Amino acid sequence: MHLNKLRLLKPLFLLLALSYITNVSAQKKKDYTLLVNPFIGTGGHGHTYPGAVVPFGMVQLSPDTRLEGWDGCSGYHYTDTVVYGFSHTHLSGTGVADYCDVLFMPTTGEPKFLNTEYSSGFKKKNEIATPGYYKTVLDKYGVIAELTATTRVGVHRYTFPSTPEANIIIDLKHRDEVLDSWIEVVNDHEIRGFRQSKSWAQNQYVYFYAKFSKPFKTYGIALNDVLQTDKQKAEGKNVKMFIQFDDPKEVIAKVGISSVSAEGALKNLDAEVSDFDFKTVQKAAKTEWMNALAKIEVEGGAPSIQTQQQQNATYNPYGSNTRTKRQTPPVDYVKQKQTIFYTALYHTMLAPNVYNDVDGQYRGMDQKVHTAEDFNYYTVFSLWDTFRAEHPLFTLIDRKRTLDFIKSFLAMYDQGGLLPIWPLASNETYCMIGNHAIPVIVDAYAKGIRDFDAEKAFTAMKAAVNRNQFGLDSYRKNGAVLVDDEHESVSKTLEYAYDDWCIAQMAKMMNKEADYHQFIQRAQYWKNVYNNQNGFMQGRTNGGWFEPFKATDVNNNYTEGNSWQYSFLVPQDVEGLMNRMGGKEAFESKLDELFTTADQITGRKQDDISGLIGQYAHGNEPSHHMAYLYNFTDDPSKTQRYLGRIMNELYSNNPDGLAGNEDCGQMSAWYVMSSLGLYNIAPGQQQFQIGLPQFDKAVINFENGKKFTIINTSAGMSRGNFYLQGMNLGKSPYNKLYINYDDIAKGNEFEIFTGRLPNKLFIQDLEHPTSKIIDDQIVSNPYFTVSSKIFYQPFSLEIKCAESDAKIYYTLDGSTPTISSTLYNKPFLISSTTNIKAIAVKNGKTSFVNSGTFSKMRDDLKLKLNTHYLSNYAAEGDISLIDGLRGKTDWRLGNWQGYQGSDLDAVIDLQNKKYVKQVTLSTLQDTRAWIIFPKAVQVLISDDGKNFKPVATVNTKVKADDLTVQTQNFSVPIGISTRYIKVVAKQYGPLPDWHESKGNPSYIFADEIIVE
Repeated sequence: MHLNKLRLLKPLFLLLALSYITNVSAQKKKDYTLLVNPFIGTGGHGHTYPGAVVPFGMVQLSPDTRLEGWDGCSGYHYTDTVVYGFSHTHLSGTGVADYCDVLFMPTTGEPKFLNTEYSSGFKKKNEIATPGYYKTVLDKYGVIAELTATTRVGVHRYTFPSTPEANIIIDLKHRDEVLDSWIEVVNDHEIRGFRQSKSWAQNQYVYFYAKFSKPFKTYGIALNDVLQTDKQKAEGKNVKMFIQFDDPKEVIAKVGISSVSAEGALKNLDAEVSDFDFKTVQKAAKTEWMNALAKIEVEGGAPSIQTQQQQNATYNPYGSNTRTKRQTPPVDYVKQKQTIFYTALYHTMLAPNVYNDVDGQYRGMDQKVHTAEDFNYYTVFSLWDTFRAEHPLFTLIDRKRTLDFIKSFLAMYDQGGLLPIWPLASNETYCMIGNHAIPVIVDAYAKGIRDFDAEKAFTAMKAAVNRNQFGLDSYRKNGAVLVDDEHESVSKTLEYAYDDWCIAQMAKMMNKEADYHQFIQRAQYWKNVYNNQNGFMQGRTNGGWFEPFKATDVNNNYTEGNSWQYSFLVPQDVEGLMNRMGGKEAFESKLDELFTTADQITGRKQDDISGLIGQYAHGNEPSHHMAYLYNFTDDPSKTQRYLGRIMNELYSNNPDGLAGNEDCGQMSAWYVMSSLGLYNIAPGQQQFQIGLPQFDKAVINFENGKKFTIINTSAGMSRGNFYLQGMNLGKSPYNKLYINYDDIAKGNEFEIFTGRLPNKLFIQDLEHPTSKIIDDQIVSNPYFTVSSKIFYQPFSLEIKCAESDAKIYYTLDGSTPTISSTLYNKPFLISSTTNIKAIAVKNGKTSFVNSGTFSKMRDDLKLKLNTHYLSNYAAEGDISLIDGLRGKTDWRLGNWQGYQGSDLDAVIDLQNKKYVKQVTLSTLQDTRAWIIFPKAVQVLISDDGKNFKPVATVNTKVKADDLTVQTQNFSVPIGISTRYIKVVAKQYGPLPDWHESKGNPSYIFADEIIVE
């Protein structure tokens, strides 16, 4: 081509190039990482961490600022001003502490090995946290610390001031109890090591391999904080080391970890970070997060009430009272709402965590090394929390990973014989209740994720619920977990019934008819803990109801809650519960009371119960579906009202912006789903409840390329709550309060019209969701109107059943009743020790046997308590110490009476002077639960009840640091005649310094004073 023609075409080439660059830039995904604030949840009781991590990463590289206490579970709290270093594993929002493994800390000057000496202050203004990146300045040393990560590698960049003594301290003793550890210098650029520890996970393995961008000039290894000379390797329970550089300016450390071996850690390191380019790793981490967060794209957003009033008190979102003069909401409102949303979405992707190395190897639940052939193996499943909203979210936006989760569950079953409950680092913690891998599997299967061994999964599900553990044997035998058999019996009954419903759904999908009928009956066992007399879920004991009962009481019959927070936990049979409560109107009234009652929490202090609206507790998971239950009533606008309150009042763009523990993503997943206007109250079914979309537009991008778009053009208009006025699905009018998964998954546009007032004409014609069990209806167990196990005087016993048309048959000799037994028709007198059994029969179906034993007390002893027991631990009340009922080793099962803050001081009146051979006080110790044996028990005697003389004092034989749960009898020989016996048990006092709750007052637990 002629040169002049080339010159003429050059501007055209430039124009085309610029046009191409512009088009490519326009096609780039929006950077939603700019809308993530990792500090949300690091304050209050959120228990999150701000450090560097990629989605579902094995490494969570974050600062450690808190070594102990409930609010130190993640190793970090926003209010802290001292940092101990940067460790490579962290838990997001749990209620129990663990992890924080392999601590690195840059220092200057003479190396120190005590954390109180090498720690440094830092200022909040110097902290920066974005997805995949963290930065702070260590004030003590003038060191800038920056962190980033890949899936299995943490990368540190330390910028030192000019100094010949620039150190990195490596502390393998940091945080939890070390069982074994070692560290080895490979060369002047590389170090490797191992840490085996015990905490929440009883046996955790972490290997690491570290490479440094510059050679260190010297190093030192300390064993038990004593520097060893010329040691290249050391092993023990307290191993630390330093490496030292001569004025390095900048040092980059890259650290691979593995549960398998140091070689595995090296493979991970070399595969994921090939050089020392910190910025490249940081950029890659950001890109991962950009892609992950772009799975849901939102525009616009409703302002929160508080932010709106603070920032612009005169703002009127409508401009006037008409919708046609809408004003655009201020940008700050939109940004705040989107920040809360994208931070929530970010939090949902911090756990579970990849646990296999790049070659597929991982340490399994049997502590052996296995290889994941066609999937990634995961750990950290907070299933009691996350089955409710996080996993249903993943079935929408992360189906491939959901499949890996299920394959991980089945691998755990292969290795340990049990589907996971709360697995952590190849350990089953058995934390929380239920068997909630089951709903995760069933929900995935119901939504088309089926590329796994369904037969094995079904076998594993049945094995999980048919084992004899955590009251499951009581549940199967009695149709409910009984108070006397297992603590947290009400909560466990309800959660087990839901899991059984899930198994029934799986059986139905797999055409297993017999299994379906068996488990759909078990799914109704919730009816046996529902007290139709007061409308609450209540513990069953001795054939009757647990007393004393207050719905606000937090006690050992419930898991982190009270009866208010569990009485609506029947997501599989909402309409069945509604009928038991008296119909739609009564059900709605009961929900109203839940949200509006002024009654305060009573009973045991439980920090997990937070985010209260009335007795609704958003800070803990059992409440999370309850606002959606109004969709089953005649006024679903209340669902929208309370969702608005929860989202606006209990989430914020602040460090304390969560109402409770983040719980590995559940607290945030609730917000993500609810702000999209979708929520699945019973995972395992296809129906998503329609709630209150918070954004003008939200697009869910599915892995197959399809999109589901939710439009609420009024979202940014509201000053407060807003309500449904109309809906379109695929441009056609839509009149249901739910939307099926299939309608979402095939890609569609869902348009919501909202206004400032409830539209009663619109909502009265809407089709309500369904949640009811029709098949194989069971007959509820009968119950006795008296549950006290002992009595002095004859009393009248009444037997009732929630189904008033059922017939009741009973026996008084301990034999099993049948329809040939005595037909109950009126109350009868109990005057001697009697074992009563009863059944209810209706339409040829029979309930479980209801059983109780009523024991007549000896009447020659009277008891006077000079110090009073705790109402939370009352056992049978004032006579418990002489009622003849003995407590089990598990103090949660009752019969133990608790004293705190004062000695136990009791006087027994024998009614007249009698020869007494011996007096014994039976006590319990469970130091972890603050229950410690009395330091000593003193026995005194008197003839007049006023002037007592000491007989003897018996000291405890068991130290407080003996963590075995056990009982001890304090026996004092008497050998003379007396009328009055005083027993004084001396409190241990404040919990010792080594206890995690040091300084708090301990308890005395006693179940009986035995006079011989």
